[in-house]
Amino acid sequence: MSLRIHALFHTDYADLSFIKQWARAHNHPITVSRSYDNDNLPTLDSFDWLIVMGGPMSVHDEDKYSWLIKEKRLIKQAVDAGKTVIGICLGAQIIAHCLGAEVKPSAVKEIGWLPMQLTEAGQAHPLLQDLPKDFTVFHWHGEGFDCPKGASIIAETQAWANQGFIYQTPEHKARGTWVLAWQCHFEVTKESLPKMVSNGNAAIQSGLKDYPETVQAPDEILALGDKYIEENNARLATMFNQIASSANK
Repeated sequence: MSLRIHALFHTDYADLSFIKQWARAHNHPITVSRSYDNDNLPTLDSFDWLIVMGGPMSVHDEDKYSWLIKEKRLIKQAVDAGKTVIGICLGAQIIAHCLGAEVKPSAVKEIGWLPMQLTEAGQAHPLLQDLPKDFTVFHWHGEGFDCPKGASIIAETQAWANQGFIYQTPEHKARGTWVLAWQCHFEVTKESLPKMVSNGNAAIQSGLKDYPETVQAPDEILALGDKYIEENNARLATMFNQIASSANK
C-alpha cells in the first residue's frame, strides 16, 4: 500500500537523504513544506506520515521564527489523530515539546559519529528488534528533551540519557501506528553529509574548542561517514519497514 509522506523542512541542507531513497523504492510519494520560505502546511487528511526534519534553531525560537507556532499546532494535531509522526534531531525536540516535555540545552554538544546504546525499553520494542544494542550513529545537537509523559526512552549516550523515544496514543494503538523520535541522523548519505558539514562548519569549530570529547573535526566526520553510513541507512530502512507493516490495513 502506498503511503503519503509529508516532510517539514527547517533548512535547505538538512535533507531527507536516505528517506527519499527508501520512499522511492517503495513507491511512497513525498511532499515537502518549507515554512521558512512561507510554504503552506498540509491538511491532516493529505498525508499518512509526517516527518519533522532537523535544523539549527531551537524549539523556543518562536520570536525569531513565527512559523514554528503553526508547525507545532500541525504536529500536535497529527499526533492526536493517530498519524505516524517521525522526528529527527530538531524534529524530535519539537515533538517532545508538543507532548509537554521540557526541551533545554544539554550538558555538552554532540557533533559527529558517536556510540549509542539502546535502553532496555528500546531493546524490547518490536520496532527496534533488528537493531543492535550498541552502534555508532551521526549526531548533531546541543539541546535535548525530557521524556514525554507516556513515552518510552529507547536510546542513550554517555553525554545525554534521552536520545530517542517512542510514543502511542490510544488512537495510535487502534491504528497500529507510532510516534518515533530520534536525536541522531540515520538518514545522512555520502552526498548529504558534506553539505551538512560545510554549512555547519562554524558550529563544529566552536564545538571543538568547548567539547573536544564529543565534537569531531570535519575531516574525521566525513571519513567515519564512509565507514558507518551504509549500515545506518539499513537500520533506518528496517525501522520504516516495521512501521509501515504494523499499521492496520
